Amino acid sequence: MMHVHVIPFGVLKDWLGSSAATVELPDGASVADLLECMRAKLPARVPADSLRGIAVSVNAEYARAARLLSDGDEVGLLPPVSGGAPKASDEREEEPTVIVELTRERIDAGKLVAAAKRGEDGAVVIFDGIVRNESRGRRTIHLDYEAYEVMAVRQMRELANQARGRFGVRQVTIVHRLGRLEIGETSILIVVASGHRSEAFEACRWLIDNIKKTVPIWKKETFADGAVWAPGDPFPEGLALEGSGSDATKGPA
Repeated sequence: MMHVHVIPFGVLKDWLGSSAATVELPDGASVADLLECMRAKLPARVPADSLRGIAVSVNAEYARAARLLSDGDEVGLLPPVSGGAPKASDEREEEPTVIVELTRERIDAGKLVAAAKRGEDGAVVIFDGIVRNESRGRRTIHLDYEAYEVMAVRQMRELANQARGRFGVRQVTIVHRLGRLEIGETSILIVVASGHRSEAFEACRWLIDNIKKTVPIWKKETFADGAVWAPGDPFPEGLALEGSGSDATKGPA
């Protein structure tokens, strides 16, 4: 027998428990076998197919259903993703071309934009995602963001480097807030610096669209009449283990 450490995120944490659990599996078990085991642990009020559409990570990397597990693996159960102190220096990349960070402090947009500019740039395009005071017709009180932090930083860095190669932009900065956010605060700031505006616009749009689909960060919305985990966009093809919908966010909160 072997033991793997399972960490649920987002709404799955409400259903399966808020802390990591050690699950015993037979040697040679796969991700699919683990999911069958986790289905049996769902509360009676949660439909049996509620794990449909989730993604799974093994040791902070996306994994397919057929992936074989090993003793001591860390397995993340990831519902479709939402669209403190800064991370330690070994988890941040602050080279001139890519800056990626998770933070629980307010994001200083002006400082980050000024730091991104260089003499060779003809354009700096900014996406400043802010907390608005209503969502889907309900008055928002505040938002809470959580992340699978090691994996989120890795995914954001990978996307930033892909954007530089794909669009030919010079520099990308991505900073995402975690924890409690109030109305009007910045949740994510993306800064793209480039010699030409068209590439900068395209890269910035591509980045926010892909961050919202693949980076493991989840948003809990607190309204005047209750709280709910925000339904995420479906994972891109190949990441979700079963189906392509965001079913995992549609069950009871």
